[in-house]
Amino acid sequence: MNPYSTLADLALDLGFDAVGWASAQVPREAWVRYADWLSAGRHADMTYLERQAWRRTDLGTSLPDVSSVLVLGVSHAFPELPVPAGGVRVGRVARYAWTPDYHDQLTPRLERLEVEAARLGVRTRGYVDHGPIMERDLGGRAFLGWQGKSGMLVSTQLGAFLTLAVLLTDLPFEGRDARHPDRCGRCTRCVTACPTGAIGPDRMIDARRCVSYLTIEHRGVVPRALRAGVGEWLFGCDGCLEVCPWSGKAGAVARALVPDAELAHPDLSAFFGGSERAFERRFAGSAFLRARRKGMARNALTVLGNTLVPEGRPLARQGAADPAWEVRASSAWTLARYAERRAVEALTRDPHEAVRAAAQLELESWGSVPS
Repeated sequence: MNPYSTLADLALDLGFDAVGWASAQVPREAWVRYADWLSAGRHADMTYLERQAWRRTDLGTSLPDVSSVLVLGVSHAFPELPVPAGGVRVGRVARYAWTPDYHDQLTPRLERLEVEAARLGVRTRGYVDHGPIMERDLGGRAFLGWQGKSGMLVSTQLGAFLTLAVLLTDLPFEGRDARHPDRCGRCTRCVTACPTGAIGPDRMIDARRCVSYLTIEHRGVVPRALRAGVGEWLFGCDGCLEVCPWSGKAGAVARALVPDAELAHPDLSAFFGGSERAFERRFAGSAFLRARRKGMARNALTVLGNTLVPEGRPLARQGAADPAWEVRASSAWTLARYAERRAVEALTRDPHEAVRAAAQLELESWGSVPS
């Protein structure tokens, strides 16, 4: 029995859309690019990426005697979903978050692969986007696709809506250590589509300007200068993925993950007025927990300030009384956009300095500063 084909075939049977083998030897150029990205500060406040960054240079620190990697891809290219009735359903959610957390869905499948590998006498260790692994480099060397100008892995068959997982193994690597050819050509649609100019000329993202980072990982308020660029994105951003011609050619090809309209089009009211525990219960198992309730409320205020839908005005007022200072500070901008001057003036008396400063700034934009 060939363990390479057995594991690859099982992965396909388990719902993975793409599989390929790559050498576990990390190319020097891949590590240098990553180190340069870190040294330039383009990882923003994600300091966890710096910790044990050296382990990305040697996969043997994750699995001793590792030699080859089974790289796995799952599509989250879902079709559009209808908007549920009721509530304030404004804003957009990145497609990967339309389902319960993919980590929870893919981990059992990786565990099934680990069990089969053990039966074959193969030592393994699986990761779903949470270990010191450079998955996109591995994906390119496993011929799943190439790193596009957006920095994302792009597949000719699946497009750019691709989630990666890996299974480190001690199987000897068979084949040549090459990578998928670049199919971007002269296309720059992803670069020009980025609303905040986060995509650099070196095919790397500057997280400090990335809408996905700002709405998920960033703590505190969204920088005022970038709020207009966030647009209608409530959680994450698919801008560079949607415009990729390869995504358009692939179409809605997701098969392993099932989307939920309540996650694709959440009621913004759910982020205001309730406790953190109530939020966690309502969105248990979803990616929204990463941003936490106050992050989702902050994001909702940014979306409302950009769309100015009438039903959002009460939520903007509610945000001014939120227990989280980040939400109250964010509400100052949104209330100013709704021309709620008295509500903004009230925030200049908030107990938190950052909230007072945010409200003062909005009043100054009106050309008047209270005494």
